[in-house]
Amino acid sequence: MRGLRSVGLLSLYVGAQVVALLLALPFRAAGLQSTSNPNSATDPLFIILFIIAAGVAIPYFAARAGGVKALRWLILVWIAAALDITLSAAFALVTPRPFFLPPAGAGFTLDVSIVLAGFVAVGLLLALLLEPQWYVVDLAGFIAAGSIIALIGISFGILPTFILLIALAIYDAIAVYGTKHMISLADVVTDLKLPILMVMPSSPGFDYTHSPRLSETRAQPTEEREAMFMGLGDVVIPGILVVSAFVWLPLSPHMLGVGANLLVAVATLLGSLVGYSVLMSLVMRGNPQAGLPLLNGGALAGYILSYVLLFHSFGLGLTFSL
Repeated sequence: MRGLRSVGLLSLYVGAQVVALLLALPFRAAGLQSTSNPNSATDPLFIILFIIAAGVAIPYFAARAGGVKALRWLILVWIAAALDITLSAAFALVTPRPFFLPPAGAGFTLDVSIVLAGFVAVGLLLALLLEPQWYVVDLAGFIAAGSIIALIGISFGILPTFILLIALAIYDAIAVYGTKHMISLADVVTDLKLPILMVMPSSPGFDYTHSPRLSETRAQPTEEREAMFMGLGDVVIPGILVVSAFVWLPLSPHMLGVGANLLVAVATLLGSLVGYSVLMSLVMRGNPQAGLPLLNGGALAGYILSYVLLFHSFGLGLTFSL
């Protein structure tokens, strides 16, 4: 069972990318882009700065009296709100259009997608609050990852996405191997028991609510550890390039009836999986590893290679604007 942990994380990783691809075009048609200028080279800076600030602020506040409890509530509410917004957009694809409730003159309407999204978001919020077992955390993280990847992917063109992936890969390497504050952040996040980490245990009966701190887990031999962990950002960030390629690249040329945009998106995902395999081999040695240099690097390599082969150009689809 222990050997299947990396396979389980891989399933969550690939599944989130597939969900994001399925949601991308409907989300775009619904006008859910977060920016009116997808080629802006400055828009990724807001995400980069937010991630850096969060990486510093979370350990700082967690060290204060009552800080962990306050952080947990704050992040829980944020996650529930984000899930409600994204799930309502997803449910709108398969539920009836809003309709008037009788009597028609009262002007009351019912939107089934909003009701369903509210039930799911509140249900996950209560589950995370009362019994945050690993499968609850993974379910909420999986839904959030797929939705976030789709939303950012339809908002950022190729160049902004390149900037985001390269900058965060560098930051992740510095934060893990240099300042090492990402390791402290991982300890805090594990204590919060929230879907900021994907959790894959060695056995289904693993009790995440009473699991040891990540620092204690790292002190154990790899084969004796009860679970493996992957940051939600390691799932989301490389996936943004997968969706961006699918949304913003042209359909032509086709190969075997498949559009070039989808082919490059799949090649990008495959490239990140090469990085994933290298990452897992390093993780199994027992030391903390920065995921984004390998995952983002593989995604970028898969994108560049497939783009050049399909479009016979080194322009890479990069379009610049402020």
